Amino acid sequence: MIVRFSVENFKSFCDKQELTMIPAKKIKKNKEHVVSFDKVSLLRTATIYGANASGKSNLIEAMKFAKYVITNRVPLQANKMYCRVVSDGLNRDSTFEFEIFKNNKFYAYGFSMNLFDRIIKSEWLYELVPGKDLQHMLFERETEIKRIELGDRIKLDEMDRMKFKTYTLDFEDNNSGLFLKEMNRNKKIKNGSSLEFFKDVFEWFEEDLVTIFPDQPITDFEYFYGDDGNQKINQIIDLFDTGISKVKIEEISLSDLKSKLPSKLLEEVLTSFKNKLENSDHNKNAMMSLRTRNAFYNIKGVPGEEPIITTIMLEHGAQSFSDFEFDEESDGTRRLFDLLDILISNKKNKVYVIDELERSLHPKLTYKFIELFFEILKNNHTQLIFTTHESTIMDQNLLRRDEIWFVERNKDNISHLYSLDRFKERYDKKLSKNYLDGRYGGIPILKIFPFSEDGEV
Repeated sequence: MIVRFSVENFKSFCDKQELTMIPAKKIKKNKEHVVSFDKVSLLRTATIYGANASGKSNLIEAMKFAKYVITNRVPLQANKMYCRVVSDGLNRDSTFEFEIFKNNKFYAYGFSMNLFDRIIKSEWLYELVPGKDLQHMLFERETEIKRIELGDRIKLDEMDRMKFKTYTLDFEDNNSGLFLKEMNRNKKIKNGSSLEFFKDVFEWFEEDLVTIFPDQPITDFEYFYGDDGNQKINQIIDLFDTGISKVKIEEISLSDLKSKLPSKLLEEVLTSFKNKLENSDHNKNAMMSLRTRNAFYNIKGVPGEEPIITTIMLEHGAQSFSDFEFDEESDGTRRLFDLLDILISNKKNKVYVIDELERSLHPKLTYKFIELFFEILKNNHTQLIFTTHESTIMDQNLLRRDEIWFVERNKDNISHLYSLDRFKERYDKKLSKNYLDGRYGGIPILKIFPFSEDGEV
């Protein structure tokens, strides 16, 4: 789970801005929205509003960018991602920091870098002590003085000490990559090692943090192939009044697949599947899923046999005389199928960060999805952070005040992030009306076009 995220000098964010998932102490409503650990409680959702071009998508982009740098490398386009609306943005360091909960421990991990030069300046990782204003250094790094140090509390055995010394010597001249990534690149950190925190924290970024943008498919529908997956999807899809009466998996031929995919893509898919077969255990099924924006295919098989290819087919109405393919459904229905993966795939401890959750969805479907998120995943530690323009979900029966955030752009085109909770609204207030009336900010300021009396500009 995520506790806090902060960013500085990235795109429209100039000064440090912070999103926190720590609940406000005075809010007692919707207690089921809070997950409690030892001495720390965390919210399960954060909803971010803002006008077009306010910078709310940049907040999601900052998380995505940081994850990419951590798990891969610094991208070439980073040199244009600093805050370019201030004179010193080019020379200022950009900072990204996450506070997270992983394997029953709280960590703060972050790094600073010069985006224009694509140079890492510093990197740090601390373990946080719940209920106390304490943190224990796990490691710190400063590239200019070639310093990589473990905290005093880290006690290594002889083998780990030799390994760590070798790793740091090999990496001390590197200012283009992160040490956290290096410690997970072909390094075998055994279970129980004092260095295991490197593996745990990296795994959170690689597997637990999921960032999604509007035209990006969320799921490859693997949940259909799990225990009772098909049954669960049919139970839930009925709640959304999409006209779909039944979802099923249907086998298609290789020639059918060839007719639906561009030849180059088909060749890449079949080559990839062949490689999977070669690397799989003998007589054991290899499986891969192919997902495009409008279609889904699953391929499985064993070496030496024709692969089995399946796709999703949909029935409409109580008496369906013909099945519908996935690409025949509306954008909203396809988007809904993506979101349902969050509800039924049973991927615990995920943090889904979604830009424009409501894209192509009717307001009532968006509302219903959030209701089901809290209901179905009430015993799950999954978190949902999303941007939206949908004011109908700004409802204190659905969301707490501390789950609602705004991004507003000032006259200098600099974005600022703040919580609705600072307004201390009563529980009977109509939030959506007040928001659209401009009480909380985060809406477009429209101007009147100056026409002359004869109608000309």
